[in-house]
Amino acid sequence: MAVLEKKSSSCRSVSSHKVFPIHESMIFQKSQSVRSSSHFCDLEIEGDEDDVEQQTELDSTSLYIFPQQDNLVPPPTFIKVPSKKPSQAPKPGESRMWVILLDQGLFTVYKRLFLLSVALNSTALILAATGHFPYARKEAALFSVGNILALVLCRNEAFLRCVFWVSVKVLGRSWVPLPIKTVTTSFLQCLGGIHSGCGVSSIVWLIYSLVQTLRHSETSSPEIRGVAGAILALLVISSLAAFPLIRHLHHNVFEGFHRFSGWTALALLWVFVVLSAAYVPAEKSYQLRGSVLARKQDFWFTLVITSLIILPWLTVRKVTVQISSASGHASLIKFPGGIRAGLLGRISRSPLSDWHAFGIISDGKDEHMMLAGAVGDFTKSLVSDPPKYLYTRCVKFAGLPYLINMYKKVVVVATGSGICVFLSFLIQPCPIEMYVIWVAKEMEKNFGQDIMKWIKNYPREKKIIHDTVFLGRPNVPQMTVEAVKKWGAEVVIVTSNPSGSRDVVNGCKTAGIPAFGPIWDS
Repeated sequence: MAVLEKKSSSCRSVSSHKVFPIHESMIFQKSQSVRSSSHFCDLEIEGDEDDVEQQTELDSTSLYIFPQQDNLVPPPTFIKVPSKKPSQAPKPGESRMWVILLDQGLFTVYKRLFLLSVALNSTALILAATGHFPYARKEAALFSVGNILALVLCRNEAFLRCVFWVSVKVLGRSWVPLPIKTVTTSFLQCLGGIHSGCGVSSIVWLIYSLVQTLRHSETSSPEIRGVAGAILALLVISSLAAFPLIRHLHHNVFEGFHRFSGWTALALLWVFVVLSAAYVPAEKSYQLRGSVLARKQDFWFTLVITSLIILPWLTVRKVTVQISSASGHASLIKFPGGIRAGLLGRISRSPLSDWHAFGIISDGKDEHMMLAGAVGDFTKSLVSDPPKYLYTRCVKFAGLPYLINMYKKVVVVATGSGICVFLSFLIQPCPIEMYVIWVAKEMEKNFGQDIMKWIKNYPREKKIIHDTVFLGRPNVPQMTVEAVKKWGAEVVIVTSNPSGSRDVVNGCKTAGIPAFGPIWDS
């Protein structure tokens, strides 16, 4: 590399740093900062303003800034670091809640699927109420149960694992047009919109069914109406607990109410189905016959719903784990058994308490790992009081990272511990051409030698590593767009905090590049 003028204005502005091309032996030099990251997915810079102002245009050689030390002899060649405007800080008053509810867009795919589900059900309900859909008018309760079946399917991990696998197998071929792949990715990522829309619709259908029953009380019994009313109350409680404000601020409350009210409603649904099949209006008595029950559609719907809900719990196992922590700000949890790249898993200290999802790191052979940043009560306890055993579900579920398998060339962008969902692709044999951008703080100190070893072993020409202690806050959207153009990638997958993911996705879409990041209800 040609020697540039050592006394350039850019180099003089950094009185305490030397800037030079990175070598493989240097890329993972431990940070000298004594400060630690407060949130692994945030890009908050706690250093001096000078560090924030020094922005570096990174290419595939990954420039790196090291503190000037007496025992560190810089190489004889230098490069000029162009000055860039730092990426904008979060807007005053902007919160994660604001990003979740509004700033991700008023008409996202998730919200459109929600509105579509509600609109279809509303149309059928209006037709039933006006006498143009006699079947729905007569079987309103069945439509409520049908919506419950749909919302359970949209959240069942075993079913979705099959759907994601089929999607990748069918569409993950070179001749399939890119727009079909991206539309499918958007749809699968936002199935929660159908889940929420069907939840609201099931409540409305059940209300309509109760109104019809009260108007024609001779066709049902007080017990049937009482059970239906109890189911309605539980569905309302479950839906209110899932409201974004409650779910965001009181996640454990949401999970407890959503789960246990749902289970109770399912038990009562069986009571409702059996009572409805056994009731004889003419005699005002109950005569249960298996042949009559077998002809009831809601019986089969309820049977499928029950099977889907029970199946994941049948795979819960108590397993031995090994937990290590490099800095006290994250824990690396090791489990026996290899896992395919792109899958995620859930763990818990107790099977009936809250469950937590993490990306899985695995070579696909003997073991797999999860990297948990210590940002909540559960994850902090893994550092302060590491257990010897954890509960996990043997059926791992597929999410956005799994859909990487659908593409040929992908740029993955991660901040902080978000890198864990992509590491399996780096260490397992993979036909996808993947390029990595990782932005984090004090990487080796916070994430440990294992993580850094896997990153180091990945080809230099396919990665950009940006330590914010040395390089300051980067303009991640611009960095991503430039990387996509340089590498000729088809799509961008990002894992960051809500605002970080939003900025990268919006920046890529403005440049005409398909991009996907986690949403609040992924």
